[in-house]
Amino acid sequence: MSACMQCGKELTHNEIGAHRKFINRASTQFLCRNCLAKRLGVPAELIDRKIEEFKRQGCTLFV
Repeated sequence: MSACMQCGKELTHNEIGAHRKFINRASTQFLCRNCLAKRLGVPAELIDRKIEEFKRQGCTLFV
């Protein structure tokens, strides 16, 4: 399993998918939900809402 490249937290599949969706699909290192939210300057809850939205749309980056 991968760990956040900033804080070291173990990542979920959806956190890896979010990093690939918002930063770079070819990434091999990832940020957790909280670190990604900080980098993007948005609340972590927005990341969660977008993940759910993309899942409903059938995006295969999320489960």
